[in-house]
Amino acid sequence: MPQIEQLAATYSSQIFWILVFFGFTFFVIGRGMVPKVMDTVAKRDNQIADDLLAAERARKQADAEEESWRQRENANRAQAHALIAEARATAATETEQRLAAAQATIDGKIADAEAGIAAARKAAAAEIETVAAEATRDIIGRVAGLSLDEGQVRAAVKENLVHG
Repeated sequence: MPQIEQLAATYSSQIFWILVFFGFTFFVIGRGMVPKVMDTVAKRDNQIADDLLAAERARKQADAEEESWRQRENANRAQAHALIAEARATAATETEQRLAAAQATIDGKIADAEAGIAAARKAAAAEIETVAAEATRDIIGRVAGLSLDEGQVRAAVKENLVHG
């Protein structure tokens, strides 16, 4: 078989070139490129870990700032509620004072009006008494033909008006 004999003759040179090719590949790729790729991957992993750590720190700081803001906001809200309550109390006090002043004015006007009414009532009663006394004296003078003293007629009219 000639092919096998030819194979045996070229076998050693094929093994030589395979070893040269794989050796070259091993040293160029295995010793040259793979460490650089692995170093790049390691750097990338380290960068990712650092970025994650920085992100975690930033998140914690943001949470702390948010909590601080919430506390300030709650304090401001409480202060605003206190101011509102104080304003309401002040307004209520002022309103009570105004109402008291208005009530005093109204009470004064009512007292003056009642005094006026009482005076008018007295004047009206005196006028009624006078008219009644004159009418009674005139009636008695016309009907009975008597002439009575004004004081007696007034006393009788007054007694009748009081006792009915």
